[in-house]
Order: sequence, then C-alpha cells, then structure tokens
Amino acid sequence: MNPKQEFNTVVTGGSGSLGRHVVAALPGARSVSRSSGTDLVRGTGLNALRADVVVHCATSFRHEVQMARAVLASKPAHLVYISIVGCHEVPLPYYKLKLATERLIIDSGVPHTILRATQFHSLLHKMFESAAKLPLMPVPGFRFQPVDEAEVGLELAALAQASPAGKAPEMGGPEIREAVDFARMYLEATGKQRRLVPVKVPGATYRAYRAGGNLTPGRAVGTRTFEQYLT
Repeated sequence: MNPKQEFNTVVTGGSGSLGRHVVAALPGARSVSRSSGTDLVRGTGLNALRADVVVHCATSFRHEVQMARAVLASKPAHLVYISIVGCHEVPLPYYKLKLATERLIIDSGVPHTILRATQFHSLLHKMFESAAKLPLMPVPGFRFQPVDEAEVGLELAALAQASPAGKAPEMGGPEIREAVDFARMYLEATGKQRRLVPVKVPGATYRAYRAGGNLTPGRAVGTRTFEQYLT
C-alpha cells in the first residue's frame, strides 16, 4: 500500500477517547459509532463500514469478538486493530477477549495490522479518581507503563496509511513505575491527601500483573509521562 495514496478510511469508535485522535490525524477519515447510526453489536448501519481502510477503535467488555466480526464482514483492504500489551499473559476476562479478537482477525484472511499498547494515562486517572473517594486509597500492588492516548492515536493513523504489517511492534509509555508512585503523582496534581494502601490479591491475574505481564520495557516509545498528562 503506497502511503502517499489516498484511501477511503473509517474509524470505528471515532468519537471516543482514542478514536477521536485517530480521526484528527487522518484528514478525510469518517467516524463511525452508535451515535452516527452504526451499532456493531446489533448489526445495524453496517454499510457505513465499507472502506479501503478500517481503524477499529470501538471496544466492549462483553462484545469485543462480535464487534470485530461485523467489521471483518465489510471486507476492508486493510484492518487496523488496537489491542493490549500482555493480553496473551494476563488472564483478565477483557484481555482474553482482546486475544480472541486478535486470533479472529489473523485467521480471517483480511489484510491487517494489530497494535498492542499499554494502559492509557486516562485509565490510571479514572482508577485513582475513583479510589480517592475513600479516606484510605487502595492502589494495585504492581507496576504500570501508561501511555498517552494521543500518541497511540497518531501511531494508529500512521499504520493505517502504511501497508498491512500483521503484528506491529508494541507501544508502551515512557516510564515503568509502581502504581503507588503514579498515585502519588495524582494526589499531588489534585491537591488531595490520602493514605495509599497497596492491594495484593490472590490469583493468576494478580500474579501475571506482578510479574510484569502488562509491561513492554523494550518498547517504551511513548514520550508524554503521566505527570505531564496530569498537568
């Protein structure tokens, strides 16, 4: 695929926190979502998916695989899918769905590019915001490598303008720290005072996180830190 050639491009979930960055980086790209009349779960308005390139940013904690099937049925010349670093190691239900969707795409025969990224800054922010409602603020007892959504959006846009690459190199944030360190940044930025309580839980999911299954230290290519995001 010639990156200088113009292609008809659709971004599912284009009005979401990630998709809007992809749309902004791809002049002429069309945003497709439930608000625009396309429901990937119910199978309505799917004609809007017909395009040379589909960047699939829409996601669901229950219907991830089903939504991908709807996108694949449109038979794009290139499907770009955003997945999660460690979905093959961390047995979290949502991660399992992401991995199953990857396999569905790979087995479909549709030319594709899959980008795995670490957790977004906004996810940590929401997690700490919710936990800070308690006087004793619980935080996970493992490390994170958060990455900025805008940077991931730019990477997805670049991949959409290139030839299908299969599994693209992973994308992680610029720093790996314990969750309590990021929580302290959040408290300092918001002026809140809370006692931080690292939480350890039994089970395979926690062990996988603790072992760094959600990290990609060799691909710390993001540039914007969590502290910069907060400010």
